Amino acid sequence: MRTSIFAAGTGTVALAAALALAGPATAAEGDAQLSVLHGVPGLTVDVWVNGERTLDNFAPGTLAGPLALPAGDYKLAITAADAADDSKPAIGPVTVKLASKGNYTAVANLDAQGKPTANLFTNDVSTIPAGKGKVTVRHAAAAPAVDVLAGGTAVVSGLANPKEKTLTLDPATLSVAVAAAGTTAPVIGPADVPVAEGTNTIVYAWGSLTDKNLKLAVQSIEGLHSAPGAVPGGRSGAADTGTVAAAGPAETAVGIGAGLVLLLAGLAFSRKQLAVRRVK
Repeated sequence: MRTSIFAAGTGTVALAAALALAGPATAAEGDAQLSVLHGVPGLTVDVWVNGERTLDNFAPGTLAGPLALPAGDYKLAITAADAADDSKPAIGPVTVKLASKGNYTAVANLDAQGKPTANLFTNDVSTIPAGKGKVTVRHAAAAPAVDVLAGGTAVVSGLANPKEKTLTLDPATLSVAVAAAGTTAPVIGPADVPVAEGTNTIVYAWGSLTDKNLKLAVQSIEGLHSAPGAVPGGRSGAADTGTVAAAGPAETAVGIGAGLVLLLAGLAFSRKQLAVRRVK
């Protein structure tokens, strides 16, 4: 099973495998899987784990992971790029609690009022019925409640930041757009989003409506039609060359290469017991 991410813009889906990592050979059977998405426009950051810098110059639109990690608590802080330490974080510190065999995505994003925040989402990796796929939609943008449209019809209504909704669908390529709740005029998209058998396709709306830089990011967790005991998330990718919604400036998501290896090391061996923040 594997996980990938790409940026989606008006009328297109751009996929670039900037990162391809198999799970570590020493991963334990009970390890959790963690991905990290940077969804704060215009803010290149450093990521700190338990006081240690583990990602340097982490760019908007980038996904790190999935990483196989021992169950436990991990303290994350996000600072401006090249900060001396994590004493003045732009986001956090937040603590994520990873359960054995859990699958998660931690997202740095804007709240509905436009303030930087962080959320931990639990990814649905339950077995999908034969001939079906899933789509999970997550609102992680500085915007009011939205409707998600497929082919011009609302399939998710009144979704507010930081909520999510999961649908089970027939495999197809959907023309997906995001509109203000109760309307059909897109504020993001339309963009082509594939729904594949045995795959949970996770769509994130991120950015800012006021700043006109809203985007979609899509993360795919594959192999969910296989044995329920399998652990998803063997391989992942980060986005590149994604176009933006109408009136938004173009951005390029950057692969994180060696920094991800450092993140794995920091997460695997630096753990503290702290409070938990989780999005259901």
